[in-house]
Amino acid sequence: MKNISTLLLLLCISTSLFSQKKKLYVPEDDVQQKIDSSLSVAKQEHKFVLLQIGGNWCIWCLRFHDLIRNTPELKKVMDDNFVVYHVNYSQENKNEKILSKLGYPQRFGFPVFVILNEKGERIHTQQTDFLEDGAGYDIKKVQNFLIQWSPKALDPETYQP
Repeated sequence: MKNISTLLLLLCISTSLFSQKKKLYVPEDDVQQKIDSSLSVAKQEHKFVLLQIGGNWCIWCLRFHDLIRNTPELKKVMDDNFVVYHVNYSQENKNEKILSKLGYPQRFGFPVFVILNEKGERIHTQQTDFLEDGAGYDIKKVQNFLIQWSPKALDPETYQP
């Protein structure tokens, strides 16, 4: 009986841990503080900040995150060039004040990306349907988008006369 009780306890604990998967978008976040923190890191590392705006309810938001995480060439481009922060948009918190400062990117649907330079200036807003191929995200289109909006791509010293 003791073994069965122990087994049930372990099963309950493992089920509980599995169900507490970390959420990508956190409605309770102080978004301005998180953006400021991301900008601080970006400045130190000579990167831009990529804000992925969406929610845990958005399957395309989660798919994009998984695509980056599971595609080595995309993960490398992202890690080399951007500090990423996931801005929540949900019933619990639409972050309307921040989104108004960013030019209302939610008008493009979700997910939507906003790129900030190291000074915190919005330099690009990208709707994601342009990154799809009909069946999902197109790896080459996503890679091209990330490269074209990287700090190096926008550095005037990298251009040849």
